[in-house]
Amino acid sequence: KASVLTRISFGSCLSQKEDQSIWNSISATDPDLFLFIGDNVYGDVWSGDPHMGELRTAYRQLARSTPFAALREQTTIMPVWDDHDYGLNDNGGSYDLKYGGEALFEEAWALPANDPRRSRDGVYHSEIIGPEGKRVQIILLDTRFFRSDLKQTDEKGAPGKERYLPDPDPAKTMLGETQYDWLQEELSKPADLRIIVSSVQVIADGHGWEAWATLPTDRQRFYETISASGAEHVLLLSGDRHAGALYRKDGVLPYSLYEATSSSLNLPGSKWREKNGETYIEPGPNRLGTMEYDVNFGQIDIDWEQDQLTLSLLGADSKTLQKVDIPFSDLQIVN
Repeated sequence: KASVLTRISFGSCLSQKEDQSIWNSISATDPDLFLFIGDNVYGDVWSGDPHMGELRTAYRQLARSTPFAALREQTTIMPVWDDHDYGLNDNGGSYDLKYGGEALFEEAWALPANDPRRSRDGVYHSEIIGPEGKRVQIILLDTRFFRSDLKQTDEKGAPGKERYLPDPDPAKTMLGETQYDWLQEELSKPADLRIIVSSVQVIADGHGWEAWATLPTDRQRFYETISASGAEHVLLLSGDRHAGALYRKDGVLPYSLYEATSSSLNLPGSKWREKNGETYIEPGPNRLGTMEYDVNFGQIDIDWEQDQLTLSLLGADSKTLQKVDIPFSDLQIVN
């Protein structure tokens, strides 16, 4: 492990059956850490078999990938799941094989025997890396294990309400009480930069796919949890969408909230769009640029001397597609 993190790469949505040369591109950028932020394999257990053979096979196929093994050899990988490696598309807390999915996750990622994830429900996790003054806290949220059922759309496929509608029910949750308590505790620990990973998008509005926007009351609670903690230098990462984008929202925290969505590592939305002649681009009230539908991965470059970071999306050739420079002062509470 690098004692001081200066480059963190991240990505999501990788099919174990498709070309995996993207790992070579990521390795070439020499990250200190790679965050694998969901849909790390596509192992949906459509059979409903509690043995979860589809998911087992998917993990095995990923493990056999030479480029992936090479990255794993040189770089620490911190994973969290989304639906396709949880066990079933779009599923949440009511999924009946979730305990089996968690056991497989722990096995596939070779979590040490004393890892807290092995003794509690869900795969949420946090680590602080680096010395005082350069401490990076990585918070991996579990947006599946405890999540309430979402409100189904009344017009499937319609722009803005493709699958789900916002449900303001205050009883509905993305994280569940136990995880909220844990998050509060984590945010009280001293850190100089905090990266919160949510497998689904947090601040993006304008679409009806899975996202925190489907549970607006709970999203507000999430913002308030961060604000109330007094934690600064918070950055969000997400995946899931088979498209990448950079976002910024003001007014929900005492400072600007930035989010980078990186997806997909090898199942790009562009393929699907081409096949279906799709040209629609969703509205993005908080989006900084356009949507990137081709293969992409994300990168955070931290300049500790200048107190700033650069948040980027890179293409399959490791060239920058989009980036935003963020001074740490933008992520601080202004008294």
